[in-house]
Amino acid sequence: MNKQVIFGLLLACILVCISGQDEEDYQESPTVLIALLVRNKAHILPMFLSYLEQQDYPKERISIWLRCDHSNDDSIELLRQWLDNSGDLYHSVSYEFKPEEQSFVNETSPYEWPASRFKHLIALKEEAFQYGRDIWADYVFFLDADVLLTSKDSLKVLTRLQLPIVAPMLISESLYSNFWCGMTEDYYYRRTDEYKEIYHVKKQGSFPVPMVHTAVLVNMNHRAVRNLTFDRNKLVEMQKSRQQEPLYDGPADDIIVFAISANSSGIPLHICNDITFGYILQPLEPGDTLDHDVQQLVNLKSIMVNELGAVPPLLEYYKHLEKKPDKSKLSLDRIFMINLKRRPERREKMERLFDEIGLEAEHFPAVDGKELSTERLLEMGVRFLPGYEDPYHHRAMTMGEIGCFLSHYSIWVLMVRKQLKEVLILEDDIRFEPYFRQNAVRILNQARNAAQYDLIYFGRKRLKDESEPAVENADNLVHAGYSYWTLGYVISLQGALKLLAAKPLDKLIPVDEFLPLMFDRHPNKTWSEAFRKRNLVAFSASPLLLYPIYYTGESGYISDTEDSQQISVETSEEGEARLKSDREQVFDHEQEFKLHPELKLGESLSKSHQEL
Repeated sequence: MNKQVIFGLLLACILVCISGQDEEDYQESPTVLIALLVRNKAHILPMFLSYLEQQDYPKERISIWLRCDHSNDDSIELLRQWLDNSGDLYHSVSYEFKPEEQSFVNETSPYEWPASRFKHLIALKEEAFQYGRDIWADYVFFLDADVLLTSKDSLKVLTRLQLPIVAPMLISESLYSNFWCGMTEDYYYRRTDEYKEIYHVKKQGSFPVPMVHTAVLVNMNHRAVRNLTFDRNKLVEMQKSRQQEPLYDGPADDIIVFAISANSSGIPLHICNDITFGYILQPLEPGDTLDHDVQQLVNLKSIMVNELGAVPPLLEYYKHLEKKPDKSKLSLDRIFMINLKRRPERREKMERLFDEIGLEAEHFPAVDGKELSTERLLEMGVRFLPGYEDPYHHRAMTMGEIGCFLSHYSIWVLMVRKQLKEVLILEDDIRFEPYFRQNAVRILNQARNAAQYDLIYFGRKRLKDESEPAVENADNLVHAGYSYWTLGYVISLQGALKLLAAKPLDKLIPVDEFLPLMFDRHPNKTWSEAFRKRNLVAFSASPLLLYPIYYTGESGYISDTEDSQQISVETSEEGEARLKSDREQVFDHEQEFKLHPELKLGESLSKSHQEL
């Protein structure tokens, strides 16, 4: 075979390989100008800049346009540090800092928006737009420092959409985000059903909306982009030149003017929720303080741990600035988190949550149903309530449910042994609502001032549409009705004594059935009659402070109670429920049932305790 033939074959192979590749594989990424305006953001800049730098996008295709003025914190110093360490990574950087400027005319608070501040902001955004045109950027990405782009794919995903204007949907501590689905006739926000559908990702994709802000990518190659503006006067001039009626007569607000200019130019705005792009702080009100922003950041970090597994790390040279709140026991004696030894990932995640929200909680080793056996339960004196079956699945208790009950029971025993007056018991598959610490302390104070309580649900599932009267002299407490779940509850020493005095191991049922029985709100009167004294005083936080991370059927949902071996029971002539051996059941007899080292189950309490 001669050289020409060999060369021809090699060339053909190369062409075949190239033709099999996507066009994007060998095309350069579009150029992006990121326009950053910063004021008094030192508390969030290390996170903001770290996540911006971690974008999986060629930095040689990114230019930075950065302005910082009217700041009285360390924003400029942090920005200089970032430029010194990372500025050379980018194609170009244009920056201007004005440390001498502290406040605007007629401004009484950094969170106030007088006309002079709007005018200054609009002028800067117009300057950034023109700079993008001058350097022939394919895109301009207007990005506020209140945004935490935790997804490294954010820029890549947005530019590949090739939309004229698109914003990444951002998550806040509430329903606030960086888009509107409705606008009133006088150009302000209007509630719509579609907003929640997009925000909660009931539908996924890119959707046309009347307003996007805070993080907005503009395609500079779109034919009508020259008409886009943040300036009200320019908008009106453009409308006049196009003979559009009515002329804009709304506020000189940069985001509203931008949205109307896009609409007047026939340019659609889109919001994209294809991925979890990141998070956003809500704007502060004039009466707010920096502490409000810092607490918002705590709430967002808690959400990140739930959704991402951890708060993404900072750049190395910012790590010394990382701050976590001081830990608190919420004025309680102890806080316990129940966790199975074979679920270390849950423990680690919960401990990250405790670090981020500032909760001084202790790990409490759970009783593992997989390590229980029929023989061991009999040795412990455990008997089951005659006639019990799960109300929904119509089955007997599972070993997981038994282990769960014994875990909670162990803490009640510990409370009595140690004379702990108030304890918060948490499970390891929960998420905390924003401002958990502040709300928990307030609810505890309300309960102490209102009445002598035994138990307060922080998280639960209501099972009946029944009246739950408000607790007198308390704003956020109700008398609890029939409830499931033991996600998190506060129990007093008096409450623990009442629960133990009922001798629940003699007639065992799941713990979230037992508790409503003890405060006499369980619908099954036959089961209730098995427990003579049902005088537990049970309240519930309203609104709740805790929720499950996952619900049944959702991706990631695991139940160590429901998805475990069921027991089999038979009733003796005396009516006592006993375990029934089953040849098909396999129990691990080598693993002994392990208690907390300070506890032994089955020991009788003093007579005075039993009579409560």
